[in-house]
Amino acid sequence: VQLVESGGGLVQAGGSLGLSCASSEGSFSNYAMGWFRQAPGKEREFVASISWNGGRTYYADSVKGRFTISRLNAKNMVYLQMNSLKPEDTAVYYCARGSGAAGSALAVGRPPQYWGQGTQVTVSS
Repeated sequence: VQLVESGGGLVQAGGSLGLSCASSEGSFSNYAMGWFRQAPGKEREFVASISWNGGRTYYADSVKGRFTISRLNAKNMVYLQMNSLKPEDTAVYYCARGSGAAGSALAVGRPPQYWGQGTQVTVSS
């Protein structure tokens, strides 16, 4: 399974950025997907996840109300729309596939089964 992120870049605080993740997996629609991030000197942390059919979404408290995760199973894609960005959102963002259908598992710390290579998001103050 290959996960390829795109859409990272440099944005000013208060701005918006959208990330995309393309999956090579034929059974993409069977699995939960998530976004994680890792800032310099920090551990990788959960950002958001979505269930297999998009029916349920989960967010870290730090991004709730600002970020939106979505998916389009017909195109094997998952997205992260980031609004009202803050300098502390600066990190490498990773797309990940869960080991099951429930997005809640990713939210509570069950390790993803597959990771993308990551895309850099930098928010300037």
